[in-house]
Amino acid sequence: MSNKQQPGRKPTHGVFHIRGEGKSAYWTKIGAAWIHEDGEGLNLSLDFIPTDASGRLVIRANKADSQTQGEAAR
Repeated sequence: MSNKQQPGRKPTHGVFHIRGEGKSAYWTKIGAAWIHEDGEGLNLSLDFIPTDASGRLVIRANKADSQTQGEAAR
C-alpha cells in the first residue's frame, strides 16, 4: 500500500469494501487512511475501486495486535 498521502507516517486506518451482512459478510481491504493533523478528517489512499454497487465502504482504526482488520471488525 502506498503512503504517498502522508510520507513517513503509517496509516491509522484500513479501508474495506464489505459485501453481505453479519457473520457471512465478506471483507476486502482496498486501501488505507490517515487522520489529519488537526483531527478533523482523513486522507484516503485506495488501491482498488469496488465495482459492486451492493457493497459498502468501511473505515476502521488499525489494531496493534495480530488480528486482521476484517476479523477484528466482525
